[in-house]
Amino acid sequence: MSIKHFQARLEKFDTDLWHYHIPVPKEISAYYRSKNIKRLICKLNDDIQIHCALMPMGDGDYFININKDVRKKSKWEVGQYREIQLLPDESKYGMEISPEFQEVLNTDIDGHSIFEKLTPGKQRNLIYLATKPKTSHTRLKKSIIIIDYLKSCKGQIDFKELNQAFKDRKNDF
Repeated sequence: MSIKHFQARLEKFDTDLWHYHIPVPKEISAYYRSKNIKRLICKLNDDIQIHCALMPMGDGDYFININKDVRKKSKWEVGQYREIQLLPDESKYGMEISPEFQEVLNTDIDGHSIFEKLTPGKQRNLIYLATKPKTSHTRLKKSIIIIDYLKSCKGQIDFKELNQAFKDRKNDF
């Protein structure tokens, strides 16, 4: 496993689609692309770790999205530099899965089966929704709602409907 190091400056796009990001040096993005490595772990200053992907800019360059939570935790402002380490993400889903969501998958065979048939991007979206809450109780509640929703829609996800399910079942449990 090869770890790549570089200095990166936080930048901001002038678009509504992508916002804060770090450009990845051409030689590093070319290395990972040549190895067909799509998902990476990005470590910022050795203290914050995020699961990410190399995103194409369209001109042959690549970048990594940096969300608000990461910027806040690292106190990173546009124009500031950080030491970056990239290494291949060898996790099953391309991101960490909360113990609560994993337990729901382990105990609900039908829900697990539907989840495994989803595209990797949809799996990561659902894992993110289930993992983001701060308390274990809320992570468990969201995990159950997600799996119940997947079974009810047979894997045909409409994220507006899923958000409504979160609202409708807010007081459950």
